Amino acid sequence: MAFDSLADKLQNVFKNLRSKGRLTEADVKTALKEVKMALLEADVSFKVVKQFINSVTERAVGQDVMQSLTPGQMVIKIVNEEMVKLMGSETTELAFKPGNEITVIMMVGLQGAGKTTTTAKIAGKLKSKGKRPLLVACDVYRPAAVEQLQVNGKKQDVPVFSMGTNNRPVDIAKAAIEHAQKNDNNVVILDTAGRLHVDEDMMNELVEIKENVDVFQTILTVDSMTGQDAVNVATMFNDKIGIDGVILTKLDGDTRGGAALSIRAVTGKPILYVGMGEKLSDLEQFYPDRMASRILGMGDVLTLIEKAEAQIDADKAKEMEKKIKKAEFDFNDFLESMNQVKNMGGINEIMGMLPGMGINMKNVDAQVDESRIGRIEAIILSMTPEERKRPDILNPSRKTRIAKGAGVDISEVNRLVKQFDQQKKMMKQMSSLMSGKVGKRGKFKLPF
Repeated sequence: MAFDSLADKLQNVFKNLRSKGRLTEADVKTALKEVKMALLEADVSFKVVKQFINSVTERAVGQDVMQSLTPGQMVIKIVNEEMVKLMGSETTELAFKPGNEITVIMMVGLQGAGKTTTTAKIAGKLKSKGKRPLLVACDVYRPAAVEQLQVNGKKQDVPVFSMGTNNRPVDIAKAAIEHAQKNDNNVVILDTAGRLHVDEDMMNELVEIKENVDVFQTILTVDSMTGQDAVNVATMFNDKIGIDGVILTKLDGDTRGGAALSIRAVTGKPILYVGMGEKLSDLEQFYPDRMASRILGMGDVLTLIEKAEAQIDADKAKEMEKKIKKAEFDFNDFLESMNQVKNMGGINEIMGMLPGMGINMKNVDAQVDESRIGRIEAIILSMTPEERKRPDILNPSRKTRIAKGAGVDISEVNRLVKQFDQQKKMMKQMSSLMSGKVGKRGKFKLPF
């Protein structure tokens, strides 16, 4: 995640605070000096950092905090609250016109920020909420921009309106709204052209669209990997054409994350969504409180629950529960559960959302080797359908064939089968315990 480095540093500062018991004013100021340096290194705006540290200091060195039984925890609570306030306090949703009026959303941003992909992601999200979106290809300059939007629109099952590259963007936008009226679309999303930098031509084009079309929301897409530049870009767009909200892309990358902590404070505009990957489903609603919790190592259980609800089929989950209770869990079920975990972002991302795991996940031993999971998948896929269903028939010759098919050593196949057998026994024991019978407690161990 973008905040890994910042989270590491802040969590180490807070670990020292917790260990001290009683705190002096000097202890708090030393800790906040380290927080200040961590924020600046994460590319958070200097002005924003100064204001943030002043607010925290004012509250943290008060008598109520210093004389409390857990002053370290109180300081952390204050930092958390101020960080939430910095990022916007409340979650902001995209706004729509009332009733069945057509809402026009204009997507803007620099080239390379992932605007066209994000436009399709937004359309898919709105469609899942019952809206009837129409994507509009207004980028007539970048090679293959129209085709890219059409391909992504098809994947999201959302119609795309285009007039090629020989028409003016403002004319395409006007024609798209007429098309939407005739085809019962109630949201029109304009994918406008980006440039390598903010220039007069681009801004004039966007202003012309706004003057001729009733744009209800102007949403800026910025690349979080550009750090402080992302904040500068947001400021320029807001000053020149006016924006209603921001979407941060590539927040899953190895970035410093300063943009997410600065944009709201500098521009006064909310962050609506964050892009967390390349897939069209990898767009998360931005929750300031949850993001602060992730940064401070407090976990993000609510997002984890939402990911699970979105990715796990309720009927399949019930079926799996029955199989586990009867100890009928086979390699097909195991493969299915692995795929569900992958769809939720991977085991390490899931563990990172659990409270307290933020610090623990930095230890090498706590990390689950994702390549090991890939090898397990290869082993299972190298089995015949019968072998997956009946692991008990896996004799040495079958295991040798499976190892060759998966490109692994036979010892890995033996280890997986052994751990799988142990897990089935544990499930049987748990089933007995849940039924009120006496049984030995098995220790749960992930087989990867």
